[in-house]
Amino acid sequence: MSTYEPRWLDTEEQTTWTALAGLLMQLPAALDAQLQRDAGISHFEYQVLAGLSVAPERTLRMSVLAEFAVASLSRLSHTVKRLEKQGWIRRTPDPSDGRYTLAILTDAGWDKVVATAPGHVAEVRRLVFDPLTKVQQRHLRETGRRITDVIGPDGPCPGTGGR
Repeated sequence: MSTYEPRWLDTEEQTTWTALAGLLMQLPAALDAQLQRDAGISHFEYQVLAGLSVAPERTLRMSVLAEFAVASLSRLSHTVKRLEKQGWIRRTPDPSDGRYTLAILTDAGWDKVVATAPGHVAEVRRLVFDPLTKVQQRHLRETGRRITDVIGPDGPCPGTGGR
């Protein structure tokens, strides 16, 4: 029998947690709905395409892309297979080490990202930035960084290093 007593959330913490949990569930669903409606792709598929679009030569090892997309290699492989059928990504063995596979954004994939990004950015702006003041945006950024640092300081999100 354990004598450990949990540190229960007080009323304010519970309210904060409920708001954050709601955000974590509703925001991805809203972004997914916009992308499905306007571009015929999921938010996860867009993240994969966008991740490749900012990579050098639009190419990443599948393992690195999985870290970027916060996905298992299995989930990523299934998604990339669907994106390959659309002609947006191609896979090839890594010439520097054949044990790895490279994912490469094709020109058609680049065109898909370019066509999809304006609507996605508009929805991100509408849902996240427009309701907040600049000070609130800065607080949100710092709060997000502090939480992700506790989860793992070497996280996959680009642009968060060297804080």
